[in-house]
Amino acid sequence: MQIKKLTDWLPTTNKEVKLRGWEELDVILFSGDAYVDHPSFGPAVIGRILESYGLKVAIVPQPSVNDNLQDFTKLGTPKLFFGVTGGCMDPMVSNYTATKKRRDNDAYTPNGDKGFRPDYATSVYSNILKDKFPNVPVLIGGIEASLRRVTHYDYWSDKLMPTILETSKADMLVYGMGEQPLREIVELLQKGVPFSSLKTIKQTAFLIDENEALPKNKNWEDVEIQSHEVCLKDKKKFASNFKIIEQESNKLNANRISQKVNKKTLVINPPFPTMLEAEIDASFDLPYTRLPHPKYNKRGPIPAFEMIKFSINIHRGCFGGCSFCTISAHQGKFIASRSQESVLKEVDKVANMPDFKGYLSDIGGPSANMYKMEGKVQAICDKCVAPSCISPVICSNLDTSHKPLTELYKAVDKHPKIKKSFIGSGIRHDMLVPEFNKNADPKELDDYTEEVMTKHISGRLKVAPEHTSDPVLKLMRKPSFKYFHKFKERFDKINIKKDLKLQLIPYFISNHPACEVEDMANLAAETKDMGFQLEQVQGFTPTPMTVATVIYYSGYHPYTLKPTKTPKSKKEKDDQHRFFFWYKQENKDWIKKTLNKVGRTDLLDVLIPESKDNKNNKSWKKVDLKPVKNTFDDAVPAEYSKPSKNSFRKKKQYSKKKRR
Repeated sequence: MQIKKLTDWLPTTNKEVKLRGWEELDVILFSGDAYVDHPSFGPAVIGRILESYGLKVAIVPQPSVNDNLQDFTKLGTPKLFFGVTGGCMDPMVSNYTATKKRRDNDAYTPNGDKGFRPDYATSVYSNILKDKFPNVPVLIGGIEASLRRVTHYDYWSDKLMPTILETSKADMLVYGMGEQPLREIVELLQKGVPFSSLKTIKQTAFLIDENEALPKNKNWEDVEIQSHEVCLKDKKKFASNFKIIEQESNKLNANRISQKVNKKTLVINPPFPTMLEAEIDASFDLPYTRLPHPKYNKRGPIPAFEMIKFSINIHRGCFGGCSFCTISAHQGKFIASRSQESVLKEVDKVANMPDFKGYLSDIGGPSANMYKMEGKVQAICDKCVAPSCISPVICSNLDTSHKPLTELYKAVDKHPKIKKSFIGSGIRHDMLVPEFNKNADPKELDDYTEEVMTKHISGRLKVAPEHTSDPVLKLMRKPSFKYFHKFKERFDKINIKKDLKLQLIPYFISNHPACEVEDMANLAAETKDMGFQLEQVQGFTPTPMTVATVIYYSGYHPYTLKPTKTPKSKKEKDDQHRFFFWYKQENKDWIKKTLNKVGRTDLLDVLIPESKDNKNNKSWKKVDLKPVKNTFDDAVPAEYSKPSKNSFRKKKQYSKKKRR
């Protein structure tokens, strides 16, 4: 076993800089997360990318903002720029629950300790740096900056906020995945181009004076959206902006966006094309230690790292385009897949870690089963403006073959040190249903489903139907719940055929736009009838850059501009969420009263049968599994969720006896 040296990590202190023999730094990064040198942690990726360009890079993780601010000055002045990120999650999601209560822990801090990341961390860090180093450029990036790049609704302050470039005073913003824009930024800076002249780099945004002409680029068309000031006055016009923003963010040949804000003009350049296989391989093949910095050895484990320590990310992007999710807004809707060779190289690294026991916790991505999926005819994708490739139907041009993924799983399992590889990421069950995925080979879909069920899960398969109401699902950009029924039929068939005794674990969301109490009552009744007692549930949390959040704030759907109702009061939200827990004794009287009030007494016999006490209802059997803690108050929005280290332990659930 090779012993790691302190210099194997990027330096975080002056002492570590000196150990490398450096006198000055080219770039200094500031992050809201603890420093974990792993390809799943954005700050580490950016640091390693910059290092690969020959730059001298240091990282200051979780700088203190409650003292004399020495963390911001201790490494001196960089030659090129400061880089700032709030971390792998929006700091407000890290710090607060869906009910705006401060969280008890922070998964990206040693020991899960809270209080090491300020609210709106990117703006806080950037403002400090601009105050102390007014002449040094500040470049912001990461999910907080990316999703707050235009006028956006902030749920925690309950108000519209301008572009984060305005609040942070930063010089430039990189949105989405940073490898491609960073490469061009560094190349130009190394040629001597001033930072202030970098105005035509794709996937970047910046502010200019309102009277200044847009930088010239003959290859781009321009589109102007409603100004920040107009958005403050008119919610409908604010909503109308989002259709343009979302479509341009997901086009391969996008327009440049501009927006007036506080006597300035925000300029958002078009995104780069999807990363090629060689490009994404190069990013994952960098010399990560795959470990937290040794400075944390005595502070306790970092929960987010423990969750993904033995996992492998095989692709980026998601073509689902779910209305409540920010993945496609940040990673794009087109899939960037790693080569099998690159994945196997990382598998070998993990397998040779000293504490590896032979079990990979996850081989996946934002959705586990989108690997290598792309358009059959690229020219069709080049012109597409649809935010989703599978809603309302699966695009006929989308190749949804699961064969490359099945082959990858088998190749991973051939490694002599791999005892079992799990799929911890959620799987798009709808793509495994031939009635929905009509262009796919049904046998291939069954082969993949059987491969996963027999070899890659331990007791539980996670899927996310999200709701049972078709109108709500349509707004969510999710398929009809009837396809979940179809998938469950196939799941049950394989379960019986192979005598597996596996559980299907569905995820659901309450108080989403367009959802009424009656919809939640139907959800409770239908899922109970299917044999589920739900625990993997969450309340909708409005986060910037989603259709659902725009609706939540404005009351209008950004694509139709038609009024759309959303539960907003605490009572409305609590009432909807309560239906998930129909089986709790304290909810029975409330459910009776509510169903009578909404005229759905027909559901009483399903949810609260008078003739039988649920506790003694022999049509239910208890399975000896450990309970899952996932309440409305501590749930994290789906796009931020990571596989739990307990994901594969047996948990307490109830399942209905199969009637024969």
